[in-house]
Amino acid sequence: MNDRTTVNAGDDNTVLGLKRAGEMAAVFMIGDGLLGILQPTRHVDLWRSEVGAVDALVAPFGGKPTRRRLYGLVQLSAGIALAAALRPKKE
Repeated sequence: MNDRTTVNAGDDNTVLGLKRAGEMAAVFMIGDGLLGILQPTRHVDLWRSEVGAVDALVAPFGGKPTRRRLYGLVQLSAGIALAAALRPKKE
């Protein structure tokens, strides 16, 4: 079927999927940011790994809880900004 209704429904599903993915990213950033602020050492230690690519993500924060807290504030702010940007526009 290639009628206009089918095309619009597909577009709507794509937009909905993108909004949901954005929302999931925002939730992840907010949660990870809060954990980084509240429990920086425990959170970094949990993610240390023998896999170089994984460890490279958290290595800059090892032994530097203040740095992790600051990064947590950035994550928290970015997550809230993303969630706010996904809110429907008022007409």
